[in-house]
Amino acid sequence: MDLVFMFLTAVFLLGCLYLVLAPLFKEDTFLDHTRKSQTNAATKEALLTTLNEIEFEYKMDKLSESDYRQLKKQYEIQVTKIMKDEEASSDKQVDLDLLAEVEREIEESMKKNRKKGEGK
Repeated sequence: MDLVFMFLTAVFLLGCLYLVLAPLFKEDTFLDHTRKSQTNAATKEALLTTLNEIEFEYKMDKLSESDYRQLKKQYEIQVTKIMKDEEASSDKQVDLDLLAEVEREIEESMKKNRKKGEGK
C-alpha cells in the first residue's frame, strides 16, 4: 500500500513539474514572428544586392548570358517569395484596420440612433 502511494505521489509530482516547467522551454510565437520579419527583410536586401552584383558582372562580361539568366531567375524567385510573404502579412494588418474602422462606424451609428430615439 505504501509503495502504491509513493508511486502515485511521484507521478503527481512529475506531472506538476512538467506543467510548471514546460512553458519555459517553448519559444514565444510573437518573438518568432518578429525575428522572421527581420530575417526576411535582411534576406530580401541581400538578395537584391546580389541581383545588382550579378547584373554588374554580366555587363562587365564576367558572366555568360546563360549563367546570368539562370542566376537572375533563381534570385528573383527567392525575392518574389519574400515579397509575397510581406504582402500577406500586411494584408492581415489592413484587414484588422478595416475591421476597427467598421466597428467605429457601427458604434457611431448606434449612438445616433439612440439620440434619435430619446428625442421622440
